[in-house]
Amino acid sequence: MIPEIKRAYDAGKLILFAGAGISRNLGLPEWHELIAHLANELGYDPKIFNSYGTHLSLAEYYKQKKGSLGPLRSWMDREWHRPDIDVRSSEIHTMITQGNFSRIYTTNYDRWLEAAHEAHGVPYSKVANAADLVALTEDKRHIIKLHGDFDDDTSIVLDESSYFERLYFDSPLDIKLTHDVMGNSVLFVGYSISDFNIRLLFYRLTKMWGRTGLATARPKSYLFTNRNNPVAREVLGQWGIEMIVSEEDDPRKALADFLNELISQ
Repeated sequence: MIPEIKRAYDAGKLILFAGAGISRNLGLPEWHELIAHLANELGYDPKIFNSYGTHLSLAEYYKQKKGSLGPLRSWMDREWHRPDIDVRSSEIHTMITQGNFSRIYTTNYDRWLEAAHEAHGVPYSKVANAADLVALTEDKRHIIKLHGDFDDDTSIVLDESSYFERLYFDSPLDIKLTHDVMGNSVLFVGYSISDFNIRLLFYRLTKMWGRTGLATARPKSYLFTNRNNPVAREVLGQWGIEMIVSEEDDPRKALADFLNELISQ
């Protein structure tokens, strides 16, 4: 455990950023399964369809052919929230709810972070759009869904057009993020080092700090992984992100062990 991150956590100055790996811990479908569904819906062989573009462009094509992402969102909602999934069985979700995190940001669409807080009786406020910001209070944990929520079709960032809109990085949720990270360290968990979304976010945060003229005062941020990558370590380092690498091969156990050590007194 890096002493700096423990001190930030103990002081309530550590923001958690939760990625797809957190939901995958519950056995949710992965991206290749989503692409296979798109292919079947459109009458393509999944392997051939997958070769036609990224998941963003394939979702864009689906939207053009179907007229909207509504049917896809409905399917995802059903598959991502199957009745056989018990969030209380997830050690990782349990520790997140029990952790000293005033803010939890996520790029996941599903409701499992919210469900975990409800299951363990932890009050929270969900933020998926600008309207949600109006009712925020500081007496509850904030769960901010940067890429949208299944409860609001218009908020979901899934196809190429919606993703390009997010590149402006000027939505009300982005403004909140900018405010929150100015005085807090950030811990990224459940993300792939190669995830373009998160790498873009790292870059944006670095540029934001550069514009303030106070880059040296920036609180350090961290990415937890169990896959060492010296190239990523060097690149992320220039953006103020320190990699924390576990030697545990099982990513689920690696993260559970790390969170347990972090939140323990």
